[in-house]
Amino acid sequence: MVKLINVNLKLNNYSVVEAVSGEQALEVIQTEPLDLVVLDIMMPGVDGWEVLRRIRSNTETQEMPVILVTAKTQDSDVIRGWELGADEYVIKPFNPLLLVEVIKMVLDRSYDERLERRRKQKEKLEVLRSLSRPKTESA
Repeated sequence: MVKLINVNLKLNNYSVVEAVSGEQALEVIQTEPLDLVVLDIMMPGVDGWEVLRRIRSNTETQEMPVILVTAKTQDSDVIRGWELGADEYVIKPFNPLLLVEVIKMVLDRSYDERLERRRKQKEKLEVLRSLSRPKTESA
């Protein structure tokens, strides 16, 4: 899948820096000038959740757009991605052309638009949580 993503992005004139583990991804993120990160959750070593958490907790990288691309399809996984600050969540399998369009869309958003979108996602999550909490009976 990584090779397919790589080829598709290069065909669309994107430069690609590949990392095959969470540790390698963190190293690349710290040393390369990146415009965006496409991140899988299931990677050897440090998983994508932890990579995303570290991206968002580091003042030098916290504004970097991150698109999660993963086979994790549970609602709880999507919610966790949003909670950790993912800009988009793309579920495998997917059409590689779709990923290119999602990347274009994310890169076209301003930083303020991305922050506002994350804020709204968190608000929606809070509403969903409140609806799913067991109701307590009043005496």
